[in-house]
Amino acid sequence: QVQLVESGGGLVQPGGSLRLSCAATGSILAIDSMGWYRQAPGKERDWVASVARGRGSIYADSVKGRFTVSRDGAETTVSLQMNSLKVEDTAVYYCRAVKNGVAYWGQGTQVTVSS
Repeated sequence: QVQLVESGGGLVQPGGSLRLSCAATGSILAIDSMGWYRQAPGKERDWVASVARGRGSIYADSVKGRFTVSRDGAETTVSLQMNSLKVEDTAVYYCRAVKNGVAYWGQGTQVTVSS
């Protein structure tokens, strides 16, 4: 089992920045990929960005050039640096890790972009 705990959400004005972090505990060896999804009110949960072990990062078109996803050297923490935030980025952001084909989710952290 892999447990994920997110942190770093909050309220920010349009154009501002936030950094989310997600720490994995439990059976953390050989986690294949880690990344972020988000769910806005009344909408489905959408993929945002992810980084696989030994490979590069990939991004949804809606955040490309504004968000940066990264993993630490031990590959047990994933971060999401969000710049130039827009009102439409408002959502609950979920961390996701995949190990041996099984997906694990964090509890979510709220990001609100509003003036």
